[in-house]
Amino acid sequence: MKRIGEMIKVKPEGKQAYIDWHANPLPGVNEMIKECNIANYTIYSRGDYLFATYEYVGEDFEADMAKMAADSTTQKWWDLVKPLMQPLDDRKEGEFWSAMEEVYHLD
Repeated sequence: MKRIGEMIKVKPEGKQAYIDWHANPLPGVNEMIKECNIANYTIYSRGDYLFATYEYVGEDFEADMAKMAADSTTQKWWDLVKPLMQPLDDRKEGEFWSAMEEVYHLD
């Protein structure tokens, strides 16, 4: 199992829409997340920032993320929520959400 943390900004004018979409995701979105071996997925907000944490419980992260990206329902979902977000200026090339480094964990 791999724990993952990521950050992004939400556009102030899009924050409520982002919250509303996540209160009632499109049918199939949560199922695809689970099918791609993501568990314990949580998104927190503070001001204009979003923090996501989840556990990857599969064997091939890249293949599972490619499967999710190829899913038509996921693509429709991203078309709805991505315009509400603003990637961080210091993100790595190719990132939308910025990966975070785990510095401490206690079970």
